[in-house]
Amino acid sequence: MNQAKAPKELLQAQKLANTLDTAIKVPFIPFKFGLDSIVGLIPGIGDAVMMAAAMRIVYLGKKLGMPKPLITKMVRNAALDFGIGFVPFVGDVVDFFYKANRANVKIMEKWWLQENQAQLDANTTQSLESWQQKTS
Repeated sequence: MNQAKAPKELLQAQKLANTLDTAIKVPFIPFKFGLDSIVGLIPGIGDAVMMAAAMRIVYLGKKLGMPKPLITKMVRNAALDFGIGFVPFVGDVVDFFYKANRANVKIMEKWWLQENQAQLDANTTQSLESWQQKTS
């Protein structure tokens, strides 16, 4: 069976976005944050380091062959996150809630699913038929 599997670039982007945006859960509160919120507290340098990490996700999307308009949208999300970080205090608070890296990975995921929909549907149909034959 020829299975359509998520490419390593997408899996890497998912893992990085989780680390940057949602890896840490606050006990008793349904809220998650990541390294972006913590490292971003370091004035200037923290935001620059997190921008570099965010651009890694954009690079992985480009490496996958995503179309230029989607790459541009991802760069815009990363730039907005970077720009917000320069506003004292307010930027740090907003950074805890604005998850640009997760948003960029969602763009990647939606694009990849659209590009591979036919193969995914064929795999699902084949798996269902195989299951039905085994249970008959």
